[in-house]
Amino acid sequence: MNLPDALTLSRLGSAVILMVLLALSFPFCKSLALLVFVLGSITDYLDGHLARNVYGVSPFGALMDPLTDKVMVCAAFVSFVELQLVSAIVVVCIIAREFMVTGLRLVAMNAGKVIAAGKWGKHKTVWQIVAIIIILLGLAIRDDMLGHVSSAFFAQYDLAYGFVAHAVSIAAASITVGSGAVYLQQHRNLLMRQFK
Repeated sequence: MNLPDALTLSRLGSAVILMVLLALSFPFCKSLALLVFVLGSITDYLDGHLARNVYGVSPFGALMDPLTDKVMVCAAFVSFVELQLVSAIVVVCIIAREFMVTGLRLVAMNAGKVIAAGKWGKHKTVWQIVAIIIILLGLAIRDDMLGHVSSAFFAQYDLAYGFVAHAVSIAAASITVGSGAVYLQQHRNLLMRQFK
């Protein structure tokens, strides 16, 4: 196992740590959750860069890189549902898209084809990461830095933060579903052959 593969696998650990930190309530655990997610997102860039330019792309990395990305993103969004920051239907849309595109890639693999990440898939990933960072940052500010403000200010912050969390999650889900529709449309002939 080379360094890019190790970085890829580290995101599985990041997902577990992220969920644990978001479930706990000790001081600065939400700030730590933000740090863990940001570091995990950085490894997503690093492993791809190293694989393409230094070590070479391995079959293991080609398979696991997109899967570990999905695990980390889904871990964050599921935790947000538990914290009542994001609607469950938004997260179901995100997870359903990821399952459908993964299934499409498996169908393509069985047909001897590889479906590489396209422009819309990359936009989707960026928007998901940005949405998660915004929600985690707001959560860290609320839980770790607003302990001594007045209850009136806290209530106003909570209201605004809830609106922002729902808005960015809906935006990320919309782009996620849209990118999935683009993949399905682009490869509809492959799917039609499977149903014949």
